[in-house]
Amino acid sequence: MKASDVMTRNVITVAPDASIRQAVGLMLQHRISGLPVVDSTGRLVGVVTEGDFLRRAETGTQRRRTRWLEFFTGPSRMADEYIRSHGRRVEEVMSPDPVSISQDTPLDEVVSAMEKHRIKRLPVITDGQVVGIVSRANLVRALASLDSEVRPVTAEDSAIREHILVELARQSAWAPKNLIDVIVRNGTVDLWGVVTAPNQTEALTVLVENIPGVKQVRNHVAWVEPISGIVSYGPEEAAQQKAS
Repeated sequence: MKASDVMTRNVITVAPDASIRQAVGLMLQHRISGLPVVDSTGRLVGVVTEGDFLRRAETGTQRRRTRWLEFFTGPSRMADEYIRSHGRRVEEVMSPDPVSISQDTPLDEVVSAMEKHRIKRLPVITDGQVVGIVSRANLVRALASLDSEVRPVTAEDSAIREHILVELARQSAWAPKNLIDVIVRNGTVDLWGVVTAPNQTEALTVLVENIPGVKQVRNHVAWVEPISGIVSYGPEEAAQQKAS
């Protein structure tokens, strides 16, 4: 398998000059923990994650040191920490020059890059533009979707996945395309993610069942009640829990 088989498309990005509040709002709205940072031409210039907001002056969590430890830390590092804890714009707290991959990058190389650089997500770049993102969650979902006998993803599987993603985009009035991951193997489609209304899970199954070439749909999408936060499992998990 390669990056294009598991990556999330329709990536939510943020501009370097966006405010910290805007970046946090995007993460909460789309239930994601990191954002690629792109300039006005669409070029990737950085990545900002939840970790970049842990040490913030607003929450009183900025790093504090005794005077003697500050002396050994040095002014350069102290200044950098001050910028990251007090900065108002994304470009002041983001990680610049992020590691990226192509759509054809094999998954073993994706995992190696994550381990080497100790990161949780990798932007996917084509012709200098961000076309997707592969996170640890994408990899875990791909693993969960594997049959006991591992078979390669076929050209037909890739076409089915592309058809599903296009249809999800067309149904944006009810289909939260940015919250749904699609894995296709041998005509079997696994759906992962979250929705905020119970009938959305059924609608997603119906959508996929109408895609030519689909042999089976396994819906793992969870329904999260927006106000209470109660999570209801998708049909696959519900059936497994009932059986157990």
